[in-house]
Amino acid sequence: MSRFIFSALCALFVCSICSTVASASDLAAGKALYESSCAACHKTGLGGAPKLGDKAAWAPRIAQGIEVLVNHADIGFDGKAGSMPAKGGTTLTTAQIGDIVGYMAEQSK
Repeated sequence: MSRFIFSALCALFVCSICSTVASASDLAAGKALYESSCAACHKTGLGGAPKLGDKAAWAPRIAQGIEVLVNHADIGFDGKAGSMPAKGGTTLTTAQIGDIVGYMAEQSK
Protein backbone atom coordinates (compact mmCIF):
# COMPACT_ATOMS: atom_id res chain seq x y z
CA MET A 1 0.00 0.00 0.00
CA SER A 2 2.80 2.46 0.84
CA ARG A 3 4.36 1.95 -2.62
CA PHE A 4 1.04 2.86 -4.18
CA ILE A 5 0.80 6.06 -2.13
CA PHE A 6 4.41 6.95 -2.89
CA SER A 7 3.84 6.35 -6.61
CA ALA A 8 0.68 8.42 -6.57
CA LEU A 9 2.43 11.31 -4.82
CA CYS A 10 5.30 11.18 -7.31
CA ALA A 11 2.84 11.25 -10.20
CA LEU A 12 1.05 14.26 -8.71
CA PHE A 13 4.36 16.04 -8.24
CA VAL A 14 5.40 15.42 -11.87
CA CYS A 15 2.00 16.57 -13.13
CA SER A 16 2.20 19.76 -11.08
CA ILE A 17 5.65 20.54 -12.49
CA CYS A 18 4.47 19.94 -16.06
CA SER A 19 1.45 22.20 -15.64
CA THR A 20 3.61 24.90 -14.05
CA VAL A 21 6.08 24.81 -16.95
CA ALA A 22 3.27 24.91 -19.48
CA SER A 23 1.63 27.92 -17.84
CA ALA A 24 4.90 29.61 -16.85
CA SER A 25 5.37 30.91 -20.35
CA ASP A 26 2.79 33.06 -22.14
CA LEU A 27 3.66 32.56 -25.81
CA ALA A 28 1.54 35.46 -27.11
CA ALA A 29 3.12 37.89 -24.65
CA GLY A 30 6.52 36.37 -25.42
CA LYS A 31 6.07 37.00 -29.13
CA ALA A 32 5.11 40.64 -28.61
CA LEU A 33 8.00 41.21 -26.22
CA TYR A 34 10.42 39.42 -28.56
CA GLU A 35 9.43 41.67 -31.43
CA SER A 36 9.82 44.85 -29.39
CA SER A 37 12.89 43.96 -27.32
CA CYS A 38 14.85 41.03 -28.77
CA ALA A 39 14.41 40.87 -32.53
CA ALA A 40 17.11 43.47 -33.17
CA CYS A 41 19.75 40.90 -32.22
CA HIS A 42 17.99 37.54 -32.52
CA LYS A 43 16.53 38.20 -35.98
CA THR A 44 19.89 39.15 -37.48
CA GLY A 45 22.35 37.21 -35.30
CA LEU A 46 23.98 40.41 -34.08
CA GLY A 47 26.78 39.75 -31.58
CA GLY A 48 26.48 35.99 -32.02
CA ALA A 49 22.83 35.87 -30.91
CA PRO A 50 21.16 32.64 -32.08
CA LYS A 51 18.59 33.53 -34.72
CA LEU A 52 14.97 32.77 -33.99
CA GLY A 53 14.06 29.52 -35.73
CA ASP A 54 17.65 28.32 -36.20
CA LYS A 55 17.16 24.78 -34.94
CA ALA A 56 20.85 23.86 -35.07
CA ALA A 57 21.87 26.88 -33.00
CA TRP A 58 19.04 26.48 -30.49
CA ALA A 59 19.09 22.70 -29.96
CA PRO A 60 22.06 22.61 -27.54
CA ARG A 61 20.70 25.66 -25.73
CA ILE A 62 17.21 24.19 -25.35
CA ALA A 63 18.77 20.93 -24.16
CA GLN A 64 20.13 22.82 -21.14
CA GLY A 65 16.57 23.56 -20.04
CA ILE A 66 14.37 26.61 -20.10
CA GLU A 67 15.39 27.62 -16.56
CA VAL A 68 19.04 27.89 -17.65
CA LEU A 69 18.09 29.94 -20.71
CA VAL A 70 15.95 32.29 -18.65
CA ASN A 71 18.77 32.68 -16.15
CA HIS A 72 21.28 33.47 -18.90
CA ALA A 73 18.94 36.04 -20.44
CA ASP A 74 18.09 37.53 -17.06
CA ILE A 75 21.56 37.96 -15.55
CA GLY A 76 23.63 37.88 -18.73
CA PHE A 77 25.96 35.28 -20.20
CA ASP A 78 29.27 35.17 -22.06
CA GLY A 79 29.46 32.17 -24.35
CA LYS A 80 31.69 30.85 -27.12
CA ALA A 81 29.57 32.38 -29.87
CA GLY A 82 28.85 35.75 -28.24
CA SER A 83 27.41 37.52 -25.25
CA MET A 84 23.92 37.99 -23.89
CA PRO A 85 23.67 41.23 -21.93
CA ALA A 86 21.61 41.08 -18.75
CA LYS A 87 17.92 41.42 -19.65
CA GLY A 88 19.04 42.13 -23.21
CA GLY A 89 19.87 45.65 -22.09
CA THR A 90 16.22 46.29 -21.17
CA THR A 91 14.25 46.67 -17.96
CA LEU A 92 12.15 43.53 -18.52
CA THR A 93 11.11 41.46 -15.54
CA THR A 94 12.22 37.87 -15.07
CA ALA A 95 8.65 36.75 -15.84
CA GLN A 96 8.68 38.68 -19.12
CA ILE A 97 12.04 37.19 -20.01
CA GLY A 98 10.56 33.76 -19.28
CA ASP A 99 7.74 34.47 -21.73
CA ILE A 100 10.23 35.54 -24.40
CA VAL A 101 12.51 32.55 -23.87
CA GLY A 102 9.51 30.22 -23.98
CA TYR A 103 8.35 31.76 -27.25
CA MET A 104 11.84 31.68 -28.79
CA ALA A 105 12.42 28.07 -27.77
CA GLU A 106 9.05 27.00 -29.23
CA GLN A 107 9.85 28.73 -32.51
CA SER A 108 13.28 27.12 -32.67
CA LYS A 109 12.49 23.45 -31.97
